[in-house]
Amino acid sequence: MSFFRIFFVAVVLTALSFGNLAPSAMAQDVPENESTITVQNNASTDRAIKTRISEIYAEIESLGAVSVEVTAGVVTLSGETMTADAGVLAETLASRVEGVVTVTNKIERDVSVATRVTPAFGALEAKLRSFLKGLPLLALAVVVFILIVLAGWFVSRLKWMWKALTPNRFVSDLMSSGVFAIFFILAVIAALSLLDATALLGTLLGAAGVFGLAIGFAVKDTIENYIASVMLSIRQPFRPNEHVVIDGNEGRVIRLTSRATVLMTLDGNHLRLPNAMVFKAVILNYTRNPERRFDFVVGIDPEQEGLQAIDIGTAEMEGLDFVLKEPPPNGVIQALGASTTDLQFTGWINQSETDFNKARSVAIARVKNALEASGFSLPDPSYRISVKGNMALPTFQVTETTEGEDMPPPVEPAADKSVQDVSPDTSLEQRVEEERREQPHSDLLSDEGKTE
Repeated sequence: MSFFRIFFVAVVLTALSFGNLAPSAMAQDVPENESTITVQNNASTDRAIKTRISEIYAEIESLGAVSVEVTAGVVTLSGETMTADAGVLAETLASRVEGVVTVTNKIERDVSVATRVTPAFGALEAKLRSFLKGLPLLALAVVVFILIVLAGWFVSRLKWMWKALTPNRFVSDLMSSGVFAIFFILAVIAALSLLDATALLGTLLGAAGVFGLAIGFAVKDTIENYIASVMLSIRQPFRPNEHVVIDGNEGRVIRLTSRATVLMTLDGNHLRLPNAMVFKAVILNYTRNPERRFDFVVGIDPEQEGLQAIDIGTAEMEGLDFVLKEPPPNGVIQALGASTTDLQFTGWINQSETDFNKARSVAIARVKNALEASGFSLPDPSYRISVKGNMALPTFQVTETTEGEDMPPPVEPAADKSVQDVSPDTSLEQRVEEERREQPHSDLLSDEGKTE
């Protein structure tokens, strides 16, 4: 019996506990308002609640067609709204009014065509009226833009001014284009400022910055060449038709363009070098200084007197008309070879009057003849061969030429003092000038002015 009594008591206590929790659970189903809207007159009556909610809906365009009924604090909403969000907004606002117990939302969505089209036409009409009203301001902005652009175009067309301010035509064209671009940007800023659209200007500038950064990475080499062209046109490291060696590439300068330096090699071929490479390269200019030194090496028998041979060769070079007296020709013993004593002779010429290769050729021939006429021999390389085998063989020397009784006696060199043609060879220069005349306006080099 005690067991059943205990079970009965537990059931009764459980029932009582559910009965106590039920009101609290029901109370939790009613949402608590985060804030309240104060009713101006009497918030405790349904009429005051209806009046307050109707006043709120009247101030919101999308809720103007919503009807409100209040009974015992229960608000019933009916009517139509353009969007579902408007119905939710109406319910939310009604629930916030003080004294409202709950809200019954019977609002339906208006899907009629007339209701949809009429506001659209109204909005379009309003925008059209606003546009027509702003036409005078827009016309003023366009006039200001055109006037500033025309002013920039006029200033950029003053070629005489830019030529006077800049070292060459390329830089003057670059500056005139830059000035026109500045005027164009100022015109855009002025027009947008009049239209109160500076926010759009900021967006455009930001987009232009990102676009310019992307383009810069994509055409980095082209931009580098272009900047190098500007620097080379300002520095003018060489002039047209000068004989130069640029980073191991030898030739005469045809022209300097906005992308490359064009040379004509000594073989008559065209050679294009990127300006970015030319700007950073080591440049050897043979034309800038008219005086140039030539040298050559002559080998004599090691058993003969080298200093005497130097005196004979130097005296012969001093007698040549095209060899300059200052600095005087010179000769030194360069090295002791395996079968010869190597003598180096040097002399200076004026390139504007004498061809370098012709002068060197004549000097070599004259010094060789003078040394041979004085009894000096110019031996060929000799080789000493030692053959070892089962039997001992004597060591002997083999030379490319062997003197013997069957060989004819050496011919004494004639003392030929005839004048040799050492005038400059201008055939390559003439070809370069012909190339330059074909495109006279595509060169950034100047025949006059300062050079680096």
